[in-house]
This record gives sequence, structure tokens and C-alpha cells, in this order.
Amino acid sequence: MGLIIRNKRYLIYEMVNKTMVYRCCFVFIVFFLFQYGTVYAQEYDYINISNPFLKKTPVAVTGFKAFNGHEVEVTDGEKARRILTQALDFTGYLKTMNPVAFLSNPAESGIQLGQINFRDWTGIGAELLVTGGIIETNGKVKLKLRLFDTFNTKLLVGKVYSGSRSQIRKMIHLFCSEISYSLTGKWGVFNSKIAFVSTVNGKKEIFTCDFDGQNVKQMTFHKSICLSPSWSFDGKWLAYVSYAKGKPDIFIKNFNENKGAIVNYKGMNISPDWMPGQLKLSAALSFSGDQEIYLLTLTGEIIKRITKSWGIDVSPKFSPDGQKIVFTSKRAGTPQIYIKDIESGEVRRLTFKGLNNTSPAWSPDGKKIAYVNIKDNHINIFILDIDTGMPVQLTMNTGDNEDPAWSPDGSMITFTSTRENGVPRIFVMNASGSDQRRLLSLSGKQTQPDWSM
Repeated sequence: MGLIIRNKRYLIYEMVNKTMVYRCCFVFIVFFLFQYGTVYAQEYDYINISNPFLKKTPVAVTGFKAFNGHEVEVTDGEKARRILTQALDFTGYLKTMNPVAFLSNPAESGIQLGQINFRDWTGIGAELLVTGGIIETNGKVKLKLRLFDTFNTKLLVGKVYSGSRSQIRKMIHLFCSEISYSLTGKWGVFNSKIAFVSTVNGKKEIFTCDFDGQNVKQMTFHKSICLSPSWSFDGKWLAYVSYAKGKPDIFIKNFNENKGAIVNYKGMNISPDWMPGQLKLSAALSFSGDQEIYLLTLTGEIIKRITKSWGIDVSPKFSPDGQKIVFTSKRAGTPQIYIKDIESGEVRRLTFKGLNNTSPAWSPDGKKIAYVNIKDNHINIFILDIDTGMPVQLTMNTGDNEDPAWSPDGSMITFTSTRENGVPRIFVMNASGSDQRRLLSLSGKQTQPDWSM
């Protein structure tokens, strides 16, 4: 079709001065080429990760080329390939292919653009191809990584990383972030962390892990009850609730620099959430009677009172621009989800279906709210479009599901579920509700995940 059009265009160009009809045809053909022909010249189309009907794009990840042929290069190259494959499979929009189907081996034939026979990859249905090479010298590693669009025979991403052998995982995840940005326009989840609560000897402590459940680390040792971890926008601070001093207080900590503060007003101090882009946080405090929501400084000083109603107001979450909060309130008699503009004070009720809607979480694009609905003793997660007010149920018939938290790119939600033998565990799913799976294997009970931005 493209060849026929180009021939016509050439013919029309030769005859353009002969008749007005040909001029009109020429204009039409140029318009057609502009509208449709550019598809073949542009970069790889962005993948819409918010599309609930999104099909996973097949990607082939080849073995790594060991440039010096050393055994340690072969071993670490396979390790890097495995980390890369697992990370890409973790996303909700990519699916790595079985190497058994591969028709060629770039680790032998070459990993660069001019050395790839793209027909070998389009022929097996691979829309994307990742090649890698490794050079190891005196314990230092250099990784050469490339992402190709097989159908357009283009290099989309090419990166070289250097570091120690212990940094291979980090280097691979940096490359995965580049892949995500190239395909979706967002940096993805690969350098994020998840904080959560886990039981230790009958007590509850705060833990963290990487986005994929690896590198689990215990952060608190209060030997008490710790709840509601919340990451600051820069990932350097954690706020959480602890009963270490006998009542619920909010601990604000920078674990790397060993500094922080405690919010310990009279009564309950709960539900911390950090303001995007600033080291301020909201929290529910009860020193004046019912729990109300306040804006606090990094040291816990009150900046302003945000809510004032006769009903309990808890579980605040900031909008992505920091100008509004979504929260749970009993001001109408039952727990429901509301939005409040911090500056103007305007309040809007969001949920009307069901008598118990709690635990709201604002999506990174600002368009949706994930929340928990309790009905007939069943606890499930819903998302609600803010503009239309239309709720969509994401979990059902799989135990109790609660504590939703969005990934930084908005493609996934992590949550707590009791679907495995009634024991609460941390799970993840795509934002559409698909691909629900357990995040990590850990003794005890895990609840209340929060995803770093």
C-alpha cells in the first residue's frame, strides 16, 4: 500500500501543474501520508498502562554475551538475565518469552543493531528484544544493554552501566526504568520500595522491601505495636504509628541519618500521610475530642486544622498536587469517603454505595481513588473514578482484601489479603484488578503496605 501511494505521489508531482484535479489529489495524498504514514517513522507507541483491557507485550530477553569468555562473566551474565526477566515479568504490561522459541542467539552473533536479524524475532511474535553483554575485570562489571523495536528494526534504549558485582541487580533495575520510560512515558516501579507491618514474636514492627518483595529489612525494634507506615516523597523519611510509649503516637524517622521526631499530643495520633513534594504531613489527632485531620511540620508542630466536623475524620491521603485530601468520615452516620480542598475548605462526598467505605488512596494521576468496602462481612477493594463517581470492584471471593496503596507509576496496587488460609499477606495486582499475586514469603502476618514514590 505504501509503495503504491509513493508511486502516485511521484506521478502527481510530475503532473501537478496540468490540472486542478491532480492538485486536489496531491493534497489528499500528502494529508494521508501525514496522518498515517508517520506511524512507521515515530518511536515505539506508548503503552497505556491505565488501560483495563491492556494485553501484555511479548519481549524476548536473550542470553548475555560474555565478551572475555570468562566463567565468571557467563555466571554473572545469566544472573543479570534472570533479574531482568523477573523484573519485566513483574510489570502488568510486558511478558518475557520462553527462550526455547528463539531462532538466533545474539550472545554469539552480536548484540548491536547491525548484528540483529529482526526477522528471527518478528517471526516468533516478539515485539521487543533485549540484548545484553557483560565485561568483568578485577571484580568490576560493565553491562551493555539494549532494547529494540523488532517490527520497526529500531534501537529504543541503549545503556552502559559499570559497578561492582554486588550492584548487578541495581544496574539491571536502572535499565528496566529506562525501558519503562521508553514504552510508557513513566519510570516505573523498579527503584521503589514498599513499607509494611509484620508480626515479630507476637508484636508488630515496620519492615521494608524492594518493589518485587526482595531485600526484606526490619526497620523498627520497638517490641510493641507499629502501624500505618508512610513514605515521604523523596523516600528518605518514614512516618508510622507506634504504641511504644503506651498510646498511639506518630514516629517520624530518617533511618539513614538517624534523626526524627515524635507526635505525641494528648489522645490518639494516627494515620500519617506525607504531602507530595514537601516534608509536611497530615494526620488524625484526637486531643480536641473526636479525631480530626491536621497538617503538621516535619517535627510534628501543627500548621493548620484541615477538618472540623462532629463525626470522626481519619485516614487522610493527599492528592498528587498536594492541594486536596481524601479521607474517611462518619459525619453522615456511616464511614464514607470524602475529598476536601485544603485552601478553600470545599468538601465533596465520593462514596454513596454501601454503608462502610474506608482506607482511601489517591492514584498518582489524580483521577481515581482506591478504597475498601465492607459489605455482609466481606472486605474488598474498589476503585472509583473521581469525575464520574463510578466504582469498580477489583477483588471478590478471595478472603478479606484491604489497605490498598498505588505504585508510583499508577500501574499497580499493593494490598493486604487473607486469601491464603486466612493469614494476612501482602499482595500486588495490576490497577485493573488483574494478575493478583502474593508479593513476598515471610513468617508471621503482613499488613498495611505503602509504596514509595
